[in-house]
Amino acid sequence: MNSVIVLASFIGFLLLITAIGVFASMVQHQKSTEDYLVAGRSVPAWLSALSAVATNNSGFMFIGLIGYTYRYGYEAIWMMIGWIVGDFLAWQFVHPRLRLESGKIEATTVPMLIGSRRNKPGTNRILVIVTGLLTFIFLGAYAAAQLKAGSTALQTLFGWNPEAGAIIGTFIVIIYCYAGGIRASIWTDAAQSGVMIVSMILLLGTAVYQIGGPAGLSAALASQDPSLVNWLPADLKFGFLPYFLGMTAGGFGAVGQPHILVRFMAIESVEKISRAKMIYFAWFIPFFLLGIGVGLYSRALLPDLMHLPLTEGMSASQASEFAMPVLARELLPDVLLGLMLAGLFSATMSTADSQILVCSGSLTQDVFPQWKNSYAASKVATLLVAALALAIALSASDSVFALVLVAWSAMGATLGPILILRLYGRRPNTVVSLAMMAAGLTTVFVWNSVGLDGAVFKLLPGFLAPVIVYIITIIIGTVFSPKDGDDDENEAIPPASNSQQES
Repeated sequence: MNSVIVLASFIGFLLLITAIGVFASMVQHQKSTEDYLVAGRSVPAWLSALSAVATNNSGFMFIGLIGYTYRYGYEAIWMMIGWIVGDFLAWQFVHPRLRLESGKIEATTVPMLIGSRRNKPGTNRILVIVTGLLTFIFLGAYAAAQLKAGSTALQTLFGWNPEAGAIIGTFIVIIYCYAGGIRASIWTDAAQSGVMIVSMILLLGTAVYQIGGPAGLSAALASQDPSLVNWLPADLKFGFLPYFLGMTAGGFGAVGQPHILVRFMAIESVEKISRAKMIYFAWFIPFFLLGIGVGLYSRALLPDLMHLPLTEGMSASQASEFAMPVLARELLPDVLLGLMLAGLFSATMSTADSQILVCSGSLTQDVFPQWKNSYAASKVATLLVAALALAIALSASDSVFALVLVAWSAMGATLGPILILRLYGRRPNTVVSLAMMAAGLTTVFVWNSVGLDGAVFKLLPGFLAPVIVYIITIIIGTVFSPKDGDDDENEAIPPASNSQQES
Protein backbone atom coordinates (compact mmCIF):
# COMPACT_ATOMS: atom_id res chain seq x y z
CA MET A 1 0.00 0.00 0.00
CA ASN A 2 1.30 3.43 -1.01
CA SER A 3 0.18 5.66 1.85
CA VAL A 4 0.77 8.87 -0.13
CA ILE A 5 -1.59 7.81 -2.95
CA VAL A 6 -4.22 6.56 -0.51
CA LEU A 7 -4.07 9.76 1.52
CA ALA A 8 -4.25 11.96 -1.58
CA SER A 9 -7.24 10.00 -2.91
CA PHE A 10 -8.96 10.15 0.47
CA ILE A 11 -8.45 13.90 0.83
CA GLY A 12 -9.56 14.53 -2.75
CA PHE A 13 -12.88 12.67 -2.40
CA LEU A 14 -13.50 14.20 1.03
CA LEU A 15 -12.87 17.75 -0.24
CA LEU A 16 -15.26 17.14 -3.14
CA ILE A 17 -18.02 16.03 -0.79
CA THR A 18 -17.44 18.96 1.55
CA ALA A 19 -17.43 21.43 -1.36
CA ILE A 20 -20.88 20.21 -2.46
CA GLY A 21 -22.37 21.03 0.93
CA VAL A 22 -20.62 24.39 1.18
CA PHE A 23 -21.71 25.41 -2.32
CA ALA A 24 -25.33 24.42 -1.71
CA SER A 25 -25.45 26.38 1.53
CA MET A 26 -23.90 29.46 -0.13
CA VAL A 27 -26.57 29.43 -2.84
CA GLN A 28 -29.60 28.94 -0.59
CA HIS A 29 -28.36 29.85 2.88
CA GLN A 30 -30.24 32.37 5.06
CA LYS A 31 -28.96 33.65 8.39
CA SER A 32 -31.83 32.50 10.60
CA THR A 33 -32.16 29.84 13.26
CA GLU A 34 -34.98 28.15 11.32
CA ASP A 35 -32.76 27.84 8.26
CA TYR A 36 -29.84 26.67 10.41
CA LEU A 37 -31.90 23.95 12.14
CA VAL A 38 -34.60 22.84 9.62
CA ALA A 39 -33.44 24.43 6.32
CA GLY A 40 -36.53 26.60 6.09
CA ARG A 41 -38.67 23.46 5.63
CA SER A 42 -37.89 23.54 1.91
CA VAL A 43 -35.82 20.40 1.30
CA PRO A 44 -36.90 18.29 -1.75
CA ALA A 45 -38.08 14.72 -1.17
CA TRP A 46 -35.13 13.03 -2.90
CA LEU A 47 -32.66 15.08 -0.91
CA SER A 48 -34.34 14.34 2.42
CA ALA A 49 -34.42 10.62 1.56
CA LEU A 50 -30.74 10.36 0.64
CA SER A 51 -29.79 12.45 3.65
CA ALA A 52 -31.79 10.19 5.96
CA VAL A 53 -30.10 7.10 4.45
CA ALA A 54 -26.62 8.51 5.03
CA THR A 55 -27.47 9.66 8.55
CA ASN A 56 -29.07 6.35 9.49
CA ASN A 57 -26.30 4.18 8.02
CA SER A 58 -23.29 6.01 9.44
CA GLY A 59 -20.57 4.27 11.40
CA PHE A 60 -23.14 1.77 12.64
CA MET A 61 -23.38 0.23 9.18
CA PHE A 62 -19.77 0.60 8.03
CA ILE A 63 -18.14 -0.42 11.30
CA GLY A 64 -20.71 -1.79 13.77
CA LEU A 65 -22.92 -3.96 11.53
CA ILE A 66 -19.98 -5.36 9.59
CA GLY A 67 -18.26 -6.25 12.87
CA TYR A 68 -21.46 -7.85 14.18
CA THR A 69 -21.83 -9.91 11.00
CA TYR A 70 -18.16 -10.91 11.21
CA ARG A 71 -18.81 -12.39 14.66
CA TYR A 72 -22.21 -14.05 14.10
CA GLY A 73 -22.43 -14.93 10.42
CA TYR A 74 -25.68 -15.55 8.54
CA GLU A 75 -27.96 -14.85 11.50
CA ALA A 76 -27.19 -11.12 11.07
CA ILE A 77 -29.77 -11.15 8.25
CA TRP A 78 -32.54 -11.06 10.88
CA MET A 79 -31.26 -7.76 12.19
CA MET A 80 -31.55 -6.37 8.67
CA ILE A 81 -35.07 -7.72 8.05
CA GLY A 82 -36.38 -6.64 11.45
CA TRP A 83 -34.74 -3.23 11.23
CA ILE A 84 -36.22 -2.54 7.79
CA VAL A 85 -39.73 -3.63 8.86
CA GLY A 86 -39.59 -1.36 11.91
CA ASP A 87 -38.22 1.54 9.89
CA PHE A 88 -41.01 1.12 7.32
CA LEU A 89 -43.64 1.28 10.08
CA ALA A 90 -42.10 4.53 11.29
CA TRP A 91 -42.27 6.00 7.78
CA GLN A 92 -45.84 4.84 7.38
CA PHE A 93 -47.38 5.98 10.65
CA VAL A 94 -45.13 8.60 12.24
CA HIS A 95 -43.12 10.67 9.76
CA PRO A 96 -46.10 12.24 7.88
CA ARG A 97 -47.70 13.35 11.16
CA LEU A 98 -44.35 14.64 12.35
CA ARG A 99 -44.02 16.92 9.30
CA LEU A 100 -47.63 18.07 9.58
CA GLU A 101 -47.53 18.92 13.28
CA SER A 102 -44.04 20.45 13.33
CA GLY A 103 -45.07 22.71 10.44
CA LYS A 104 -48.28 23.77 12.19
CA ILE A 105 -46.57 24.93 15.36
CA GLU A 106 -43.29 25.92 13.64
CA ALA A 107 -41.26 23.58 15.85
CA THR A 108 -37.58 23.44 14.96
CA THR A 109 -36.66 20.67 17.42
CA VAL A 110 -38.22 17.39 18.55
CA PRO A 111 -38.34 18.48 22.25
CA MET A 112 -40.26 21.59 21.20
CA LEU A 113 -42.79 19.36 19.43
CA ILE A 114 -43.06 17.00 22.41
CA GLY A 115 -43.67 19.90 24.77
CA SER A 116 -46.27 21.60 22.58
CA ARG A 117 -49.78 22.30 23.86
CA ARG A 118 -52.83 21.78 21.70
CA ASN A 119 -55.04 24.87 21.51
CA LYS A 120 -52.88 26.68 24.09
CA PRO A 121 -49.97 29.07 23.63
CA GLY A 122 -46.45 28.23 24.68
CA THR A 123 -44.91 24.90 25.61
CA ASN A 124 -44.60 22.69 28.66
CA ARG A 125 -41.21 23.94 29.81
CA ILE A 126 -40.50 20.96 32.06
CA LEU A 127 -40.98 18.46 29.23
CA VAL A 128 -39.05 20.60 26.77
CA ILE A 129 -36.07 20.96 29.11
CA VAL A 130 -36.00 17.28 30.11
CA THR A 131 -36.28 16.00 26.54
CA GLY A 132 -33.77 18.63 25.42
CA LEU A 133 -31.25 17.43 28.00
CA LEU A 134 -31.83 13.78 27.04
CA THR A 135 -31.22 14.70 23.41
CA PHE A 136 -28.05 16.56 24.35
CA ILE A 137 -26.65 13.70 26.45
CA PHE A 138 -27.43 10.70 24.26
CA LEU A 139 -26.94 12.32 20.88
CA GLY A 140 -23.62 13.59 22.18
CA ALA A 141 -22.65 9.99 22.97
CA TYR A 142 -23.99 8.87 19.59
CA ALA A 143 -21.90 11.50 17.81
CA ALA A 144 -18.88 10.31 19.77
CA ALA A 145 -19.44 6.80 18.38
CA GLN A 146 -19.24 8.22 14.85
CA LEU A 147 -15.96 9.94 15.63
CA LYS A 148 -14.61 6.65 17.02
CA ALA A 149 -15.69 4.87 13.82
CA GLY A 150 -13.84 7.36 11.65
CA SER A 151 -10.72 7.09 13.77
CA THR A 152 -10.83 3.28 13.43
CA ALA A 153 -10.37 3.57 9.67
CA LEU A 154 -7.49 6.02 9.88
CA GLN A 155 -5.78 3.93 12.54
CA THR A 156 -6.07 0.81 10.38
CA LEU A 157 -4.80 2.31 7.15
CA PHE A 158 -2.17 4.78 8.31
CA GLY A 159 -1.26 3.56 11.77
CA TRP A 160 -2.29 6.88 13.30
CA ASN A 161 -3.26 7.18 16.93
CA PRO A 162 -7.04 6.82 17.45
CA GLU A 163 -7.14 10.35 18.86
CA ALA A 164 -5.97 11.79 15.52
CA GLY A 165 -8.96 10.46 13.59
CA ALA A 166 -11.44 11.73 16.17
CA ILE A 167 -9.89 15.21 16.14
CA ILE A 168 -9.85 15.38 12.32
CA GLY A 169 -13.46 14.20 12.23
CA THR A 170 -14.53 16.87 14.71
CA PHE A 171 -12.83 19.56 12.64
CA ILE A 172 -14.61 18.41 9.46
CA VAL A 173 -17.96 18.28 11.24
CA ILE A 174 -17.54 21.86 12.45
CA ILE A 175 -16.84 22.94 8.86
CA TYR A 176 -20.05 21.23 7.71
CA CYS A 177 -22.08 22.85 10.46
CA TYR A 178 -20.64 26.33 10.05
CA ALA A 179 -21.04 26.21 6.29
CA GLY A 180 -24.78 26.48 6.64
CA GLY A 181 -26.27 24.32 9.37
CA ILE A 182 -28.63 21.51 8.48
CA ARG A 183 -28.84 22.58 4.83
CA ALA A 184 -25.12 21.97 4.29
CA SER A 185 -25.41 18.74 6.27
CA ILE A 186 -28.26 17.46 4.10
CA TRP A 187 -26.49 18.25 0.82
CA THR A 188 -23.25 16.62 1.94
CA ASP A 189 -25.29 13.63 3.12
CA ALA A 190 -26.68 13.16 -0.38
CA ALA A 191 -23.18 13.19 -1.87
CA GLN A 192 -21.96 10.87 0.87
CA SER A 193 -24.75 8.39 0.08
CA GLY A 194 -23.32 7.97 -3.41
CA VAL A 195 -19.75 7.54 -2.20
CA MET A 196 -20.85 5.09 0.48
CA ILE A 197 -22.75 2.72 -1.77
CA VAL A 198 -20.17 2.82 -4.60
CA SER A 199 -17.33 2.07 -2.21
CA MET A 200 -19.23 -0.87 -0.67
CA ILE A 201 -20.06 -2.32 -4.12
CA LEU A 202 -16.38 -2.13 -5.10
CA LEU A 203 -15.24 -3.84 -1.91
CA LEU A 204 -17.85 -6.61 -2.00
CA GLY A 205 -17.28 -7.25 -5.70
CA THR A 206 -13.55 -7.64 -5.13
CA ALA A 207 -14.17 -10.01 -2.19
CA VAL A 208 -16.56 -12.17 -4.25
CA TYR A 209 -13.92 -12.39 -6.98
CA GLN A 210 -11.46 -13.76 -4.40
CA ILE A 211 -13.48 -16.71 -3.09
CA GLY A 212 -16.55 -17.02 -5.29
CA GLY A 213 -20.27 -16.72 -4.71
CA PRO A 214 -22.56 -18.09 -1.98
CA ALA A 215 -21.24 -21.66 -2.21
CA GLY A 216 -17.62 -20.63 -1.77
CA LEU A 217 -18.57 -18.24 1.02
CA SER A 218 -20.52 -20.89 2.93
CA ALA A 219 -17.71 -23.40 2.61
CA ALA A 220 -15.15 -20.90 3.90
CA LEU A 221 -17.33 -19.89 6.86
CA ALA A 222 -18.27 -23.46 7.79
CA SER A 223 -14.61 -24.47 7.82
CA GLN A 224 -13.98 -21.85 10.50
CA ASP A 225 -17.09 -22.35 12.60
CA PRO A 226 -20.28 -24.25 11.56
CA SER A 227 -22.42 -21.84 13.60
CA LEU A 228 -21.53 -19.05 11.18
CA VAL A 229 -23.75 -20.62 8.48
CA ASN A 230 -26.75 -21.12 10.75
CA TRP A 231 -29.60 -18.87 9.69
CA LEU A 232 -31.27 -18.83 13.11
CA PRO A 233 -29.59 -17.72 16.36
CA ALA A 234 -28.98 -20.55 18.80
CA ASP A 235 -30.14 -20.77 22.42
CA LEU A 236 -32.58 -17.86 22.38
CA LYS A 237 -34.03 -17.61 25.89
CA PHE A 238 -37.47 -16.45 24.78
CA GLY A 239 -37.66 -17.97 21.30
CA PHE A 240 -37.35 -16.55 17.83
CA LEU A 241 -40.48 -14.35 17.69
CA PRO A 242 -39.49 -12.07 20.60
CA TYR A 243 -35.99 -11.93 19.14
CA PHE A 244 -37.34 -10.80 15.75
CA LEU A 245 -39.76 -8.32 17.36
CA GLY A 246 -36.81 -6.88 19.22
CA MET A 247 -35.01 -6.24 15.94
CA THR A 248 -38.19 -4.70 14.52
CA ALA A 249 -38.39 -2.42 17.54
CA GLY A 250 -34.81 -1.43 16.79
CA GLY A 251 -35.80 -0.16 13.34
CA PHE A 252 -38.94 1.49 14.70
CA GLY A 253 -36.68 3.26 17.18
CA ALA A 254 -36.06 5.85 14.44
CA VAL A 255 -39.13 7.62 15.89
CA GLY A 256 -36.97 8.67 18.84
CA GLN A 257 -33.90 9.85 16.89
CA PRO A 258 -33.98 13.66 16.53
CA HIS A 259 -31.09 13.73 14.04
CA ILE A 260 -33.17 11.58 11.66
CA LEU A 261 -36.54 13.14 12.41
CA VAL A 262 -35.26 16.62 11.60
CA ARG A 263 -34.91 15.47 7.97
CA PHE A 264 -38.68 14.95 7.84
CA MET A 265 -39.37 18.22 9.64
CA ALA A 266 -37.29 19.94 6.93
CA ILE A 267 -38.96 18.29 3.91
CA GLU A 268 -40.91 20.73 1.75
CA SER A 269 -44.40 19.28 2.33
CA VAL A 270 -46.35 16.40 3.86
CA GLU A 271 -47.26 14.99 0.46
CA LYS A 272 -43.57 14.54 -0.38
CA ILE A 273 -43.10 12.01 2.44
CA SER A 274 -44.47 9.16 0.32
CA ARG A 275 -42.02 9.87 -2.51
CA ALA A 276 -39.14 10.21 -0.06
CA LYS A 277 -40.06 6.84 1.45
CA MET A 278 -39.69 5.05 -1.88
CA ILE A 279 -36.31 6.63 -2.56
CA TYR A 280 -35.14 5.91 0.98
CA PHE A 281 -35.83 2.17 0.90
CA ALA A 282 -34.59 1.81 -2.69
CA TRP A 283 -31.24 2.99 -1.32
CA PHE A 284 -31.35 1.64 2.25
CA ILE A 285 -32.14 -2.02 1.54
CA PRO A 286 -29.28 -2.57 -0.94
CA PHE A 287 -26.87 -0.79 1.38
CA PHE A 288 -27.90 -3.00 4.32
CA LEU A 289 -27.36 -6.09 2.14
CA LEU A 290 -23.95 -4.80 1.09
CA GLY A 291 -22.99 -4.29 4.73
CA ILE A 292 -23.90 -7.86 5.64
CA GLY A 293 -22.15 -9.16 2.55
CA VAL A 294 -18.93 -7.35 3.42
CA GLY A 295 -19.16 -8.65 6.98
CA LEU A 296 -19.50 -12.25 5.80
CA TYR A 297 -16.69 -12.04 3.25
CA SER A 298 -14.50 -10.30 5.81
CA ARG A 299 -14.87 -13.30 8.07
CA ALA A 300 -14.13 -15.70 5.22
CA LEU A 301 -11.01 -13.81 4.07
CA LEU A 302 -9.73 -12.56 7.45
CA PRO A 303 -10.12 -15.48 9.89
CA ASP A 304 -7.19 -14.25 12.01
CA LEU A 305 -8.43 -10.68 12.46
CA MET A 306 -8.62 -11.10 16.24
CA HIS A 307 -4.91 -11.96 16.38
CA LEU A 308 -3.41 -9.12 14.35
CA PRO A 309 -0.98 -6.72 16.07
CA LEU A 310 -3.53 -3.98 15.34
CA THR A 311 -6.22 -5.68 17.46
CA GLU A 312 -3.99 -7.09 20.19
CA GLY A 313 -5.57 -6.79 23.62
CA MET A 314 -9.01 -5.84 22.29
CA SER A 315 -12.28 -7.60 23.01
CA ALA A 316 -13.89 -9.61 20.21
CA SER A 317 -16.49 -6.89 19.60
CA GLN A 318 -13.86 -4.17 19.35
CA ALA A 319 -11.47 -6.20 17.18
CA SER A 320 -14.19 -7.25 14.72
CA GLU A 321 -14.94 -3.60 13.96
CA PHE A 322 -11.63 -3.39 12.10
CA ALA A 323 -12.94 -5.94 9.55
CA MET A 324 -13.96 -3.53 6.81
CA PRO A 325 -10.88 -1.25 6.78
CA VAL A 326 -8.52 -4.23 7.02
CA LEU A 327 -10.34 -6.00 4.16
CA ALA A 328 -10.17 -2.83 2.06
CA ARG A 329 -6.45 -2.53 2.74
CA GLU A 330 -5.91 -6.13 1.64
CA LEU A 331 -8.02 -6.10 -1.52
CA LEU A 332 -8.31 -2.66 -3.09
CA PRO A 333 -5.81 -0.67 -5.17
CA ASP A 334 -4.61 2.53 -3.57
CA VAL A 335 -6.93 4.98 -5.36
CA LEU A 336 -10.02 2.88 -4.59
CA LEU A 337 -8.79 2.42 -1.04
CA GLY A 338 -8.86 6.19 -0.71
CA LEU A 339 -12.42 6.17 -2.05
CA MET A 340 -13.41 3.50 0.47
CA LEU A 341 -11.85 5.45 3.30
CA ALA A 342 -13.67 8.58 2.15
CA GLY A 343 -16.92 6.59 2.04
CA LEU A 344 -16.44 5.29 5.56
CA PHE A 345 -15.37 8.66 6.91
CA SER A 346 -18.27 10.32 5.08
CA ALA A 347 -20.71 7.90 6.65
CA THR A 348 -19.54 8.73 10.14
CA MET A 349 -19.40 12.48 9.54
CA SER A 350 -22.84 12.55 7.91
CA THR A 351 -24.32 11.35 11.17
CA ALA A 352 -22.05 13.22 13.56
CA ASP A 353 -22.71 16.62 11.99
CA SER A 354 -26.47 16.07 12.14
CA GLN A 355 -26.33 14.97 15.76
CA ILE A 356 -24.17 17.90 16.80
CA LEU A 357 -26.53 20.33 15.05
CA VAL A 358 -29.55 18.78 16.77
CA CYS A 359 -27.79 18.92 20.14
CA SER A 360 -26.93 22.58 19.65
CA GLY A 361 -30.57 23.22 18.71
CA SER A 362 -31.68 21.52 21.92
CA LEU A 363 -29.46 23.86 23.91
CA THR A 364 -30.50 27.11 22.24
CA GLN A 365 -34.13 26.31 21.45
CA ASP A 366 -35.15 24.08 24.35
CA VAL A 367 -32.90 24.37 27.41
CA PHE A 368 -31.97 28.06 27.03
CA PRO A 369 -34.78 29.58 24.93
CA GLN A 370 -33.48 33.11 25.52
CA TRP A 371 -30.99 32.25 22.76
CA LYS A 372 -33.54 30.79 20.35
CA ASN A 373 -33.38 33.67 17.84
CA SER A 374 -29.62 34.15 18.06
CA TYR A 375 -27.81 32.77 15.03
CA ALA A 376 -24.47 33.38 16.76
CA ALA A 377 -25.57 31.46 19.85
CA SER A 378 -26.49 28.48 17.64
CA LYS A 379 -22.95 28.41 16.30
CA VAL A 380 -21.37 28.72 19.73
CA ALA A 381 -23.56 25.86 20.95
CA THR A 382 -22.39 23.79 17.98
CA LEU A 383 -18.78 24.26 19.09
CA LEU A 384 -19.61 23.25 22.66
CA VAL A 385 -21.44 20.10 21.57
CA ALA A 386 -18.62 19.15 19.19
CA ALA A 387 -16.16 19.50 22.08
CA LEU A 388 -18.35 17.23 24.25
CA ALA A 389 -18.59 14.56 21.53
CA LEU A 390 -14.82 14.67 21.02
CA ALA A 391 -14.20 14.30 24.76
CA ILE A 392 -16.45 11.21 24.90
CA ALA A 393 -14.83 9.71 21.81
CA LEU A 394 -11.36 10.12 23.30
CA SER A 395 -12.30 8.58 26.65
CA ALA A 396 -14.92 5.89 25.87
CA SER A 397 -13.74 2.29 25.82
CA ASP A 398 -16.90 0.70 24.35
CA SER A 399 -17.13 -0.46 20.74
CA VAL A 400 -18.89 1.68 18.14
CA PHE A 401 -21.66 -0.92 17.89
CA ALA A 402 -22.30 -0.86 21.65
CA LEU A 403 -22.24 2.94 21.89
CA VAL A 404 -24.65 3.36 18.98
CA LEU A 405 -27.15 0.76 20.19
CA VAL A 406 -27.24 2.11 23.74
CA ALA A 407 -27.74 5.71 22.59
CA TRP A 408 -30.28 4.65 19.92
CA SER A 409 -32.25 2.59 22.45
CA ALA A 410 -32.15 5.24 25.16
CA MET A 411 -33.57 7.90 22.85
CA GLY A 412 -36.04 5.53 21.24
CA ALA A 413 -37.43 4.48 24.64
CA THR A 414 -37.59 7.97 26.16
CA LEU A 415 -38.59 10.23 23.26
CA GLY A 416 -40.39 7.77 20.97
CA PRO A 417 -43.49 6.82 23.00
CA ILE A 418 -44.15 10.40 24.15
CA LEU A 419 -43.75 11.76 20.63
CA ILE A 420 -46.12 9.18 19.12
CA LEU A 421 -48.79 9.90 21.73
CA ARG A 422 -48.60 13.62 21.04
CA LEU A 423 -48.67 13.16 17.26
CA TYR A 424 -51.85 11.11 17.69
CA GLY A 425 -53.52 13.74 19.86
CA ARG A 426 -52.86 12.29 23.33
CA ARG A 427 -51.16 14.45 25.94
CA PRO A 428 -50.37 12.76 29.25
CA ASN A 429 -49.64 15.24 32.00
CA THR A 430 -46.17 16.19 33.14
CA VAL A 431 -45.88 13.63 35.93
CA VAL A 432 -47.01 10.76 33.72
CA SER A 433 -44.77 11.86 30.86
CA LEU A 434 -41.72 11.98 33.10
CA ALA A 435 -42.64 8.60 34.59
CA MET A 436 -42.89 7.13 31.10
CA MET A 437 -39.47 8.46 30.10
CA ALA A 438 -37.91 7.24 33.35
CA ALA A 439 -39.43 3.78 32.86
CA GLY A 440 -38.11 3.54 29.31
CA LEU A 441 -34.60 4.69 30.18
CA THR A 442 -34.34 2.47 33.25
CA THR A 443 -35.57 -0.59 31.37
CA VAL A 444 -33.04 -0.11 28.56
CA PHE A 445 -30.09 0.03 30.94
CA VAL A 446 -31.30 -2.76 33.23
CA TRP A 447 -32.06 -5.05 30.29
CA ASN A 448 -28.63 -4.37 28.85
CA SER A 449 -26.84 -4.91 32.17
CA VAL A 450 -28.46 -8.27 32.96
CA GLY A 451 -27.33 -9.75 29.66
CA LEU A 452 -30.70 -10.24 27.94
CA ASP A 453 -29.91 -8.09 24.94
CA GLY A 454 -28.88 -11.11 22.86
CA ALA A 455 -32.29 -12.73 23.37
CA VAL A 456 -34.43 -9.61 22.81
CA PHE A 457 -33.01 -6.28 21.69
CA LYS A 458 -33.23 -3.81 24.57
CA LEU A 459 -35.38 -1.26 22.74
CA LEU A 460 -38.42 -3.58 22.70
CA PRO A 461 -38.77 -3.80 26.51
CA GLY A 462 -37.56 -0.20 26.69
CA PHE A 463 -40.43 0.89 24.43
CA LEU A 464 -43.03 -1.30 26.10
CA ALA A 465 -42.27 -0.01 29.61
CA PRO A 466 -43.55 3.56 28.94
CA VAL A 467 -46.60 2.15 27.17
CA ILE A 468 -47.41 0.02 30.23
CA VAL A 469 -46.98 3.06 32.50
CA TYR A 470 -49.36 5.03 30.29
CA ILE A 471 -51.97 2.26 30.25
CA ILE A 472 -51.80 1.89 34.03
CA THR A 473 -52.38 5.62 34.53
CA ILE A 474 -55.39 5.47 32.23
CA ILE A 475 -56.80 2.61 34.26
CA ILE A 476 -56.42 4.46 37.54
CA GLY A 477 -57.80 7.64 36.01
CA THR A 478 -54.90 10.06 36.49
CA VAL A 479 -53.65 10.67 32.98
CA PHE A 480 -55.68 13.83 32.38
CA SER A 481 -55.73 15.32 35.85
CA PRO A 482 -57.40 18.75 35.85
CA LYS A 483 -54.85 19.87 38.46
CA ASP A 484 -52.08 19.79 35.87
CA GLY A 485 -52.26 22.98 33.89
CA ASP A 486 -50.47 21.70 30.83
CA ASP A 487 -53.01 19.06 29.84
CA ASP A 488 -54.88 19.62 26.60
CA GLU A 489 -57.78 18.15 24.77
CA ASN A 490 -57.07 14.66 23.57
CA GLU A 491 -58.90 14.42 20.33
CA ALA A 492 -57.09 12.35 17.72
CA ILE A 493 -55.43 14.26 14.91
CA PRO A 494 -56.77 13.13 11.54
CA PRO A 495 -54.27 11.32 9.31
CA ALA A 496 -52.16 13.47 7.03
CA SER A 497 -53.41 13.17 3.47
CA ASN A 498 -51.60 13.83 0.23
CA SER A 499 -53.60 17.02 -0.24
CA GLN A 500 -52.25 18.56 2.97
CA GLN A 501 -49.17 20.66 2.43
CA GLU A 502 -47.18 22.61 4.94
CA SER A 503 -44.79 25.10 3.55
